[in-house]
Amino acid sequence: MQHLFAYGTLMSPQRLAEVTGKSPTHERATLRGFARYRVRGKPYPAITPEPGGVVEGVVYREIDESTWARLDAHEGELYARKLVQVTLADGQIAMAGAYVFRSEFWQLLTERGWDVDEFL
Repeated sequence: MQHLFAYGTLMSPQRLAEVTGKSPTHERATLRGFARYRVRGKPYPAITPEPGGVVEGVVYREIDESTWARLDAHEGELYARKLVQVTLADGQIAMAGAYVFRSEFWQLLTERGWDVDEFL
């Protein structure tokens, strides 16, 4: 089983449960080397590789295959699931799956960052 790094609307455990039917344990985490942007006309964000970038998010522990299948369907063609290295709140390093915006769709991103508090 693999962990999930969520950096957008799925940071909300309630939203994750709506999408997957599951409520895995979670904790704060940081992803370095990526930046988070708004997707034009949408309430959700995307991450792209960016040297020096930092994205705050949440790691959900031990996601099973059926949950990954629901997440893959939810995220759709704009995103690719990639394995990334995150830093947990206690400083430990963990590997997690994250949905990274596919480069062929970058024209859909705005230059403005996405803020979870603003979303909520």
